[in-house]
Amino acid sequence: MSTVSTVNGGISFWYASEGTPTPREPLPGDTSADVCIVGGGYTGLWTAYYLKKAVPFLNITVLEAKFCGYGASGRNGGWLYNGIAGRDRYARLHGHDAAVRLQKAMNDTVGEVIRIADDEGIDADIHHGGVLEVAHTPSQLARLKDFHSVEIAFGETDRVLRGARETAERIRVSGAVGSSWTPHGARLHPAKLAKGLADTVEALGVTIHESTPVTEIRPKHAVTPYGTVRAPYVLRCTEGFTAGLKGHRRTWLPMNSSMIVTEPLPKALWDTIGWDGRETLGDMAHAYMYAQRTADDRIALGGRGVPYRYGSAAANVNGTSRTHPATIEALRDLLVRFFPTTAGTRIDHAWSGVLGVPRDWCATVTLDRSTGLGWAGGYVGSGVATANLAARTLRDLIQQDSGQAGPTDLTALPWVNHKVRRWEPEPFRWLGVHALYAAYRTADRREAASSRADTDRIAKAADRISGRH
Repeated sequence: MSTVSTVNGGISFWYASEGTPTPREPLPGDTSADVCIVGGGYTGLWTAYYLKKAVPFLNITVLEAKFCGYGASGRNGGWLYNGIAGRDRYARLHGHDAAVRLQKAMNDTVGEVIRIADDEGIDADIHHGGVLEVAHTPSQLARLKDFHSVEIAFGETDRVLRGARETAERIRVSGAVGSSWTPHGARLHPAKLAKGLADTVEALGVTIHESTPVTEIRPKHAVTPYGTVRAPYVLRCTEGFTAGLKGHRRTWLPMNSSMIVTEPLPKALWDTIGWDGRETLGDMAHAYMYAQRTADDRIALGGRGVPYRYGSAAANVNGTSRTHPATIEALRDLLVRFFPTTAGTRIDHAWSGVLGVPRDWCATVTLDRSTGLGWAGGYVGSGVATANLAARTLRDLIQQDSGQAGPTDLTALPWVNHKVRRWEPEPFRWLGVHALYAAYRTADRREAASSRADTDRIAKAADRISGRH
């Protein structure tokens, strides 16, 4: 398989296929609004959408540093699914029933996104095929069965556990010994969704200023080089780029994730793979992968690569999003290990992006009623659907605070106003993250070489140190 002709960077394959949008006009100077949203990704756009739908007379301004969908919203793996970061911790803090309510809300969110896209005429190549997660080793199979049981305990009674033969009937992943499937997931084209959302909210009357980086957020102010937007509510929806704001270097860690996409695969090759259901595909490795079969019959596959850059630097801030050659090779090898018949297939594109990781790995939604400052994020890679639930929650919190509505089921969810401690200063942050992912990769290699069914002790120790479990 050759990577000589691989396009490396250029934001993402999704924009290479869809075309990079022409940025809207930047902020022309000082202005005011009822709500100022900082960040034109999924969280910011969905928040603008739901607020404007609920209160059409609101003056809403969205500020975006590059163009809407430039960050993780236009670079991700296209997994619209019901996973949410921090559910187990919320169960410990608030009780099992509270976490079940959060999970049910996430289950419903998958259908909500599909419904709104259909209602608004947003063609994002959505295919509602569910999510299939496979196991390769005895230890992965044990984790898969535990995972499956836990998901059922959190109310996902429509989840299905499959053995090796049943898994192969759905998709022929080499060496797969079992899988767990949930209907609460769909494949989509990330950039098409971002572009469609931006066009939709603009048509509703929301003002969007692109090429307008926000350097500081403070109560009732969003400060940019072109002027300041003053608003009673200022919402931070910057996810992996949060560390670039004044005072937020250690709020959320910008974790890198990288992807490759193949050339379109011929029918004869698909006949060897299966995947007719077009489920999104993941596995139970500690350094896990994620993949989809695209609408034009490519395989898009991602993983961590170089997990973090010193000082919380966002490597894709200049738009190149280039991926280290060693990471491309590792992802290519993973593709061939999953699907040996893809050996010799051309890799058309590789790219990278950043996602937001809180110190306790818990996604959160917050509105500080004393200052009017709000934020949502820390999705740890599960943001395609979670951003929609977060946006509806921010809408309800603002309506409650402004006296337009009372508490709702969403404002009572356990992730609302959850407080997360800051990340450690450098160099401890860099050393810790790189050591953790080296440990996870080592654990995966050890498990692959072992017949033991228990999780490797190195991975267990890494989980405890990182706060993931």
